[in-house]
Amino acid sequence: MISNIQIKIRGYHLDLYGHVNNTRYLEFLEEARWTIKEKYFDSQNKRDEEFGFVVVNTNINYRNYTQLGDTLEIRTTISHIGNKSAVFRHEIYLIGSDKLIADADVTFVIIDRSTGKAMPIESEWRTRLEVLYNQPFSGHQ
Repeated sequence: MISNIQIKIRGYHLDLYGHVNNTRYLEFLEEARWTIKEKYFDSQNKRDEEFGFVVVNTNINYRNYTQLGDTLEIRTTISHIGNKSAVFRHEIYLIGSDKLIADADVTFVIIDRSTGKAMPIESEWRTRLEVLYNQPFSGHQ
């Protein structure tokens, strides 16, 4: 399954050159992951405090630039589930086109907040993550 969010480019996203600064894309990806966490992993009654998602590696490719007023769609899926880590696959597109702006693979672990240690991804966690599992959805690598 692919999870999508949209972000409109505002003035505060821009750098001195008038386009979105590379570090802002990391914030956009984080927003996509928070949306997924809230939708698929938090309990309905309260925020689940026993676990945390921690990014351990980010590989991002910047393919095109965007500017003020553009609207981006961030498509996110899970492309790999291992024993203790998994990978979010993000692709950012300019709405209304097939223009790929950036793509990224973000490796994460799920930690037990009481110990700070990575938890094995088994049984319930594997089932929960598999809802978003999908092979990478584009030919861009």
